[in-house]
Amino acid sequence: MTVSIDSYGWIERFTNGPKASHYSKLIDSTKQEEIITSVVVLYDVYKRIKQIKGEEQALEAVVALSQTKVVPVDQTISLEAADFSLEHNLHFSDALVYATARHLGAELYTSDEDLKRMKGVTFV
Repeated sequence: MTVSIDSYGWIERFTNGPKASHYSKLIDSTKQEEIITSVVVLYDVYKRIKQIKGEEQALEAVVALSQTKVVPVDQTISLEAADFSLEHNLHFSDALVYATARHLGAELYTSDEDLKRMKGVTFV
């Protein structure tokens, strides 16, 4: 089973947020090579963890995310994201994360209300 976890889930895990146990259970029970991580998630997690916990913790988060399959944004994913954004009125980063998961056939796990009812999304 291939999964993608959006920024919300990773930030919950690294900050021990209210939904951390659910995301940690999912992450710990999935092989690292079966977790798809959009490069947009890498950016967002680094930025938020650095704001909250400092650079050292942010770099540790990057190391953890780097153990997953980090997917760069290419032309195909960019165009698919633009289409999803237009069709579902998604923010830029949400559209890119969603398009990455859909493009690679991964179930996207999120607590982002904007993605709640999208196909291929499990809302946590």
